Amino acid sequence: DTAGQERDSFHTLKKWVKELKEHGPENIVMAIAGNKCDLSDIREVTMKDAREYAESISAIVVETSAKNALNVEELFQGISRQIPPLNSHENGNSGTIKLAKQTSQTSRRCC
Repeated sequence: DTAGQERDSFHTLKKWVKELKEHGPENIVMAIAGNKCDLSDIREVTMKDAREYAESISAIVVETSAKNALNVEELFQGISRQIPPLNSHENGNSGTIKLAKQTSQTSRRCC
């Protein structure tokens, strides 16, 4: 967001989090990306505020810059580390994924 919208986005984030907590799965992984960290001179939300809020909701918080590709990979790695492992017994599989070559079907012609 641009500087004028940054504070509004932070408040809107809190509404989204409330929705996720009310309607999302219990073990949802949440992350806050403080984008456009390359524009720190016009920052409206301090990292201290972002970290405190993230801690209060058990979320990951990372300052990123999509423009410079700064910390984007780190954000996704942090999210992936928080995702609980798939319980193979609950899903009826052995924890493996089987890949198979798709069989070709006869083509159908219209009209």
